[in-house]
Amino acid sequence: MTQATPTCPIEDVQNTVDTRHIAIDKVGIKAIRHPIVVKDKSAGEQHTIAMFNMYVHLPQQFKGTHMSRFVEILNVNEHAISVESFETILREMVKRLEAESGHVEMTFPYFVNKAAPVSGVKSLLDYEVTFIGEINHGQFDITVKVLVPVTSLCPCSKKISDYGAHNQRSHVTVTALINDFIWIEDIINLVEKQASCELYGLLKRPDEKFVTERAYDNPKFVEDMVRDVAAQLSAEKRIVAYTVESENFESIHNHSAYALISHDKRKSA
Repeated sequence: MTQATPTCPIEDVQNTVDTRHIAIDKVGIKAIRHPIVVKDKSAGEQHTIAMFNMYVHLPQQFKGTHMSRFVEILNVNEHAISVESFETILREMVKRLEAESGHVEMTFPYFVNKAAPVSGVKSLLDYEVTFIGEINHGQFDITVKVLVPVTSLCPCSKKISDYGAHNQRSHVTVTALINDFIWIEDIINLVEKQASCELYGLLKRPDEKFVTERAYDNPKFVEDMVRDVAAQLSAEKRIVAYTVESENFESIHNHSAYALISHDKRKSA
């Protein structure tokens, strides 16, 4: 009778000792897609797909981390990932990988059903949103990043021209460290109110007339845009620190105009 060959244990190479004595700041997986559900201020929740980047700190004595565990953490967690449950995922990741610090980025398209300003016809407009979670020695921080497309009209062009003024589509990006729950829509609305005019997915002729005249009556340089948005962010108590950027894709130049303001309220308290 043939005897069974004893099973040899499979070596865990990642846990072997590394002799170079160099710690790694971030190691993990990048650009993995996963379905999620995000809280929606008007509809309750919204199903979308996020792109995840997941990293941990690797001490100098370990050769590698367990890459498969990152994927396991995504698949065992509920799909209803929000600002609240995001912390749970990050803490689970750090615990499972026995790390002192961890970093997770979750980028996804977020849709808002907007009504045109005159006709009231509704259409979806998409925004790029990123949740950035970091945990270091048990301390959790979350940053919300929202890219808001808007219209900007040049004050100089309006001033010097006999008629008309050039305008352009602009990307205003707010990156905000928060200390309490904040709706994505709240950040979007804050930015859109400071633009020459907001964008819509669908406009009828009366709406097109409205947005054209609205932008003309509300000209903004790129400098005006970031200053006006920064003033609103400074007044928002749920935001601890922020960076606001505006890139204007110029219609009369083959380059963009750009401005940035960063402010940490903790340093000025």
